[in-house]
Amino acid sequence: MSAYQSINPANNQLLKSWPNHDDTFMQQALSAADELYHSTWCKGDMQPRLQVLHRLADLIDQRVDELAEIASREMGKLIGQSRGEVKICAQIARYYAEHAAHLLQAQPYPSTVGDAWLEYHPIGVVVAVEPWNFPYYQLMRVLAPNLALGNPVLAKHANIVPHCADVFEKLVEEAGAPKGAWTNLFISNQQVADLIADPRVQGVALTGSERAGSAVAEQAGKHLKKSTLELGGNDVFVVLDDADIDEAVRQGVQARLSNCGQVCTAAKRFILHEKIATEFMAKFSAALQSAKPGDPLDESTTLGPLSSKEARDRLVKQVEDAIKQGAHVELGGKVIEGVGCYYQPTILTGLTPQNPAYYQEFFGPVAQVYVVADDRTAVALANDSHYGLGGSVWTRDILRGRNMASQIETGMVFINSQSDTAAELPFGGVKRSGYGRELSDLGLKEFANQKLVVVAG
Repeated sequence: MSAYQSINPANNQLLKSWPNHDDTFMQQALSAADELYHSTWCKGDMQPRLQVLHRLADLIDQRVDELAEIASREMGKLIGQSRGEVKICAQIARYYAEHAAHLLQAQPYPSTVGDAWLEYHPIGVVVAVEPWNFPYYQLMRVLAPNLALGNPVLAKHANIVPHCADVFEKLVEEAGAPKGAWTNLFISNQQVADLIADPRVQGVALTGSERAGSAVAEQAGKHLKKSTLELGGNDVFVVLDDADIDEAVRQGVQARLSNCGQVCTAAKRFILHEKIATEFMAKFSAALQSAKPGDPLDESTTLGPLSSKEARDRLVKQVEDAIKQGAHVELGGKVIEGVGCYYQPTILTGLTPQNPAYYQEFFGPVAQVYVVADDRTAVALANDSHYGLGGSVWTRDILRGRNMASQIETGMVFINSQSDTAAELPFGGVKRSGYGRELSDLGLKEFANQKLVVVAG
């Protein structure tokens, strides 16, 4: 039986299976990618590569509804959110098509040694290991900068979104990319390890769990390969006493319900100033309680299913374990009965550092709520985490918000907005949330040979 199966989590029906790729296919794909890397396509003028990105952006814009429906059926994202994901993929492709040439211009370095500058060159084949929660966006974050730079990519997508992986590869091909520029591989974890060990592979990018990141980083380190990791998050949503409570509630609810809470950068720990805690909790609870579960393709649905039965069962056990260790359920805490992988919007309070759940990421519609007396305590609580991906601060005093943002130990902080993404903004974290950055100029240069050239004075 194939490990790559498309199953609709709204009704648990098998849509289609894809056969695994064997070692022969994998080696042929690697050879094609390596051959392309050594050609003028990758090492010559970048304009042909940028034209592929332009065409890819146009193709995606023309097929938003079709692509969105595939994602919604395959992993349960609400159809409106799937459309949003597809559109941002087009924006990312277009951003690099329009800006890569400028971003990769040689950078002068004033020096007494002589006339010095930094050039940016591709390094070779990159392996990408990507997750299901944003089945197109995660791929585009790797494809666009590496295609612009000239690094061919071999992509191993999550085994529950094979249709998205397949259609994405066909889009890249239709846009005019040559064989080897982007290859989708339905392979096992062992085959991924074998690829990383191959001397023709020069880098590996992973977005996923801590366990997967640790395994990939270990293999990359063993073979001296550059790696980037974007792992989990336990982001804070700090609401101060002078915040716009209604807007904070609106976006806080979005953070917990969007993609059924299965977002690395979505707020998971709500830290409330004691002066507004009662008001926020009342409005937050009411809004979560009014969520309407249903078919992700129905525009009126506001709560979709979790991505799979396994994902739902993990969340069930996690919440049960948190309660056994002393957490209080203020709202929800149960599976939604019936067909599909649905779970009630849930609020947990009373979590202490002695409860393992205090340090865990809940990948689903579960919010942890904490109440604090002052800004200093809020920052201390925010930083008492194994993760360091994103976070947000809510206040009408922007100077106060900036001061708090500077003290929060994460890769990203948003003031008066939940975490967001844009092609021109760097994305990534610290601590167990990983290392390296994607998107923006930083993502473009992660897998570049940043070569110094000096003409002696």
